[in-house]
Amino acid sequence: MSQFYSLGGTLARSQKVGKVAMGDMIKRLNKKYGMEVAHNLNEANPTEVKEWIPTGSRWLDSIICKGRIAGIPVGKFTEIAGLSATGKSYLAVNIAANAQKMGHYVVYFDAESAIDPEFIRSAGVDTSPEKFMYIQAVTVEQVFEMTEEFIGSGEKVLVIWDSIANTPTESDKEGSFNPNSSIGKKARTLSLAFQKLTVPLANAQCTFLALNQLKTNIASTPAQRIEAMMEPYVTPGGKSTVYAASLRIWLTGRKAKSAYIKDENGFTIGSEVKARLKKSRFGTERRECTFKSMWGGDEVRVLDEESWFDAIKGSDQILQSGAWYTLLYEDGEQEKFQATRWVEKMEDPKFKARVLELMDIEVIGKYKDREGSAEAFENVDIDTDSTEKFN
Repeated sequence: MSQFYSLGGTLARSQKVGKVAMGDMIKRLNKKYGMEVAHNLNEANPTEVKEWIPTGSRWLDSIICKGRIAGIPVGKFTEIAGLSATGKSYLAVNIAANAQKMGHYVVYFDAESAIDPEFIRSAGVDTSPEKFMYIQAVTVEQVFEMTEEFIGSGEKVLVIWDSIANTPTESDKEGSFNPNSSIGKKARTLSLAFQKLTVPLANAQCTFLALNQLKTNIASTPAQRIEAMMEPYVTPGGKSTVYAASLRIWLTGRKAKSAYIKDENGFTIGSEVKARLKKSRFGTERRECTFKSMWGGDEVRVLDEESWFDAIKGSDQILQSGAWYTLLYEDGEQEKFQATRWVEKMEDPKFKARVLELMDIEVIGKYKDREGSAEAFENVDIDTDSTEKFN
């Protein structure tokens, strides 16, 4: 028998259809909508990250997710933003090479026309069409339309977009050079695209890695000037990337001579990079690390082991006396070394194994257990950021 209810003057009609077990309702909803939208959380967590793609820096991978070694989260949207010449593309191709090792197909959208095939291959990326696709990113809309196609392919795909800042919208491309003619269009397009693709991306276990630029935060009002003092950099594209990204990594570099890697003839072939977690949904926001990236020689890679010393030198298992350090082993043995010979010491399997143990303790374990001061792990002074912290 039909029943009628009055809601704010409007009649709503409801029919009795009998009771349905909520367990069966999950199946009915998923069948109706053609995808898994309803879940039993006692059986599986649909938002859990099941795989992580290594970045090439163990230190960076160790600070991304609380309590474990991680990397770029599969099934999520990640943004890597940086100042000019801080190695955004270099890091991206290292991630691409690692993704291929895990069986992921790699798609590279290039809006800057700056990617050379030899450069990609020197990072270890297989550029054969069975494993890699290069696409010239013409517009923002095309990037997302094609990404939607890849999500529906049934394959695990890593999509790299280089970059948000340099890709125009359709209206930008077809309009004049007046920047006011399509103001706000990119931000609205990004917002809609992330709303539409976030859940399908996770369900398909595809990964979206967008590169972006850090721009100077220009202020015109007193309120904006105060904000610019607290945060000197912003990223193009509006707030949509801020909210949609599960992970945001900001890269900056130092100008000091010691921050550059030289070959035997004095030519610059690499540089030191500071990575800061601007946002992390994995419990590690504001953590920082440094590593050196080599890009001007015969290969493109992160000089991973060189950064491990800085990661653990504060441990009570490493003693310092002048220019000499002493590494303490669990069995009571000791080994002296100098920081300048660190890379050579990494060739000793026992020494390297102990260093990795201390990495897990100092970088992962102590942060998880909240041992020591937060300042030892995070940039806690978030309201007074300055270029000094980034340069």
